[in-house]
Parts: sequence; structure tokens; C-alpha cells
Amino acid sequence: MTPDLAALPPRAGHIEILLVEDSEPDVLLTQEAFEGARVPNRVHVVRDGVEALHFLRREGEHQGAPRPDVILMDINMPRKNGLEVLGEIKADPDLATIPVVMLTTSQSDEDVRGSYARHASGYVVKPVGFENFLQAIRAFEEFWMTFVRFPPRA
Repeated sequence: MTPDLAALPPRAGHIEILLVEDSEPDVLLTQEAFEGARVPNRVHVVRDGVEALHFLRREGEHQGAPRPDVILMDINMPRKNGLEVLGEIKADPDLATIPVVMLTTSQSDEDVRGSYARHASGYVVKPVGFENFLQAIRAFEEFWMTFVRFPPRA
């Protein structure tokens, strides 16, 4: 039986995931993939880099936002792209310890180098097709949600 994730209090043994993604189909695929995860989780979605920073800094409508344990972030987004946001996250002492995994369609060597230069924890090219995408999220779950120990939430 799947627990009611909305009813879980903060820090109740579940993983808080921030998905920074502007593509509605990719948001839906990611949410569906995490619904079947073995580890309880809550996926919070923001649609661009500016909103991601508001969520992380708990500004405006995101004042009560939980601190994510991990961030999945696209690169190509409106207003502020993922590389810019990644740079700001890693330059902020309050946010720098949050692992950020770039989840993007970009296969550009420049984007890969730029992500790791800004201290991304990983770079995953979004697979094409639901089954392949689901397999990638399951691999993410296996590693990040089963074996990784996250920094304590502030």
C-alpha cells in the first residue's frame, strides 16, 4: 500500500525532490515515474529558473516550501536557464549542499562541461520514450533514493 505522501510531515523519512522543468509532458512523465518509487517521496515542480530560486529561498508564494533533498533540473528554460540557476545554488552557502542533477535533452559537450564546472552532482540526458524514461528514473531512484545519504535539512 502506498502511503499518502501529501499527509507526510516534513522529515518523515521521505525524500523531497524539486523538479525544475518547463515541459509539461516531461513533468507528467517524471511525476508518474516517481509515483511507483519504493522510497516515499514528494515531487515539487517549478517551471523556470526564477521560480526555482524563489522556491529554494522560500520567497513569495513559496514561503513554506520544504528544503529539497535533491534537485532535478532542466537546462533549457525560460527566464533563467538551468546553468545559471545551478551557479547561483552552488554560490549560496545555504543551498550549496543540495545535490543537483541536470536532467535535460541537451547532449552538448559545452552543457556537460558547464554543469560539472558549476558543481552539478550528475548529468542525465533524458531518454526518448516512456519506458526508457521510466528506466532512467528507476536508476536515479535506485542510487539517489536508496544508497545516498543527504545532508540534514536546515
